[in-house]
Amino acid sequence: MADKGPGDGDEDEKETSSEDPSEDSPLPDEQPSDAQPGQSDRQTAENDPSAPVDSPRTQEHSSHWQSESSAPSTHSRDGPDFWPGGPPAEDAGRPQQPPADQPPPSAHPPSPPPQEPPPAESPQQPPPPGPPPTSPRQRAGEPLPQQGRYPSSHGYEYHPPSGAHPDQQSPTDPVKETYAGRIDLYDIATWEERTPLDSLAVNVTNGLRASRTVLLIAVAAALFFGQILVAGVLILEEPLLAVLAILSVLPALVLAGYFWYGDPTAREPLTLLAATFLLSMLFASFAAVINSTFIPGFEAFGLFGLTVFFFVIVGPIEEFVKWLAIRVYAYQSETFQTIADGAVYGAVAGLGFAAIENLIYIVSVYMEMAPAGGDIQSQLAASVATQRAFVGPGHVIFSAWAGFYLGLAKFNPANRGPIVVKGLLIAAAIHALYNTLVTVLPELLPLTVGGLFTVIVLYHGFWFAVLYRKISKYRTLYRQIGQHPSYR
Repeated sequence: MADKGPGDGDEDEKETSSEDPSEDSPLPDEQPSDAQPGQSDRQTAENDPSAPVDSPRTQEHSSHWQSESSAPSTHSRDGPDFWPGGPPAEDAGRPQQPPADQPPPSAHPPSPPPQEPPPAESPQQPPPPGPPPTSPRQRAGEPLPQQGRYPSSHGYEYHPPSGAHPDQQSPTDPVKETYAGRIDLYDIATWEERTPLDSLAVNVTNGLRASRTVLLIAVAAALFFGQILVAGVLILEEPLLAVLAILSVLPALVLAGYFWYGDPTAREPLTLLAATFLLSMLFASFAAVINSTFIPGFEAFGLFGLTVFFFVIVGPIEEFVKWLAIRVYAYQSETFQTIADGAVYGAVAGLGFAAIENLIYIVSVYMEMAPAGGDIQSQLAASVATQRAFVGPGHVIFSAWAGFYLGLAKFNPANRGPIVVKGLLIAAAIHALYNTLVTVLPELLPLTVGGLFTVIVLYHGFWFAVLYRKISKYRTLYRQIGQHPSYR
């Protein structure tokens, strides 16, 4: 430490005299007496300014800084740390003896060593260029949530993340986000039903939503009853047609029942299944009108035109109307609780479509063969019913594919649209390919009736096995939920 000049002492004395008066008060263990033994060194210094200040507190302060270089023992009786509150009264007047390897304390406490400066903080990055703050939170420096909100020249614009469904990523207004729950923002940044006009708006909205479904069902019912009216009259005259129609749909009924019975979760209620069945029968009238309208234009191009007709019209339209029969009612129900439920409702929708389609085909052939007589009519109707018995399971399998992906979409709402479209594309493609095989293949290859039926069974069995594999894997995972505590 550098030597001090003559003026340094005066400055130190001035600094000593300018200390807080509270520090000059006697310590609890000191005895304030002028001439008595045990007088404290600080009191002696007050009476005689020239006397060195060698009180226990000063010595403790001096020893503290000296200990960083010499590290004296602090276990001596006379050491600065032996008596935390200072030496006892009988030893207070005795000068403290420093250890042998420690120099005597100076009259003035040494200056503390320079402290290391705190680490320099990294300079705060300036805010990115952008618009001025648009909300109190932003002006106060609080960050605003950035869920798809990006600065623009006039505030914040919303851009949903790629692949996100709009219902899952709704835009947030800065005023609503900041003041919601603090002040009344009705009709300014929030809205709820309060006034009679609000109630009217709610009722009109609910009515429009309900009317869409009601209107759709009403139009389908009108078309359905218009088409089935003639068939109903013939069935009354010839009950055999009804029997043939029921027999033709039995294989499809068994397959749809297997989907329902093998539901890996809770089995769907029969009321919803019946509603889906009836809606599919009604909506089949849309497909019948569209198919009959467009088929003449495609038939002019022969087998190639029919193939295009199957892939462009028949497959997409028929699978869509069966999918629609699930979507408008069963899909909205609380009993539609798992992904696998979609396959069950899809199978039932296919069953309803097959039932009405088989009946129309049987009745149409019976009417066309009316000039040939009753026996020939009945034989041809029975032949068509037999053929349609192999077609019905196809409708069940195709629409079960679309229903399975509808269930997958319901529980993955962020990608609902693409999942639904994928399911419809698969169902429409395998449906159109089936129609192509049974129509074009007999024209190209000399197949017998038995050979054609074998092709149909193998084709349906393949697509059923692929879908069953998905459902079986889902069933295995579902059952593990209750078996392993870690899944609960």
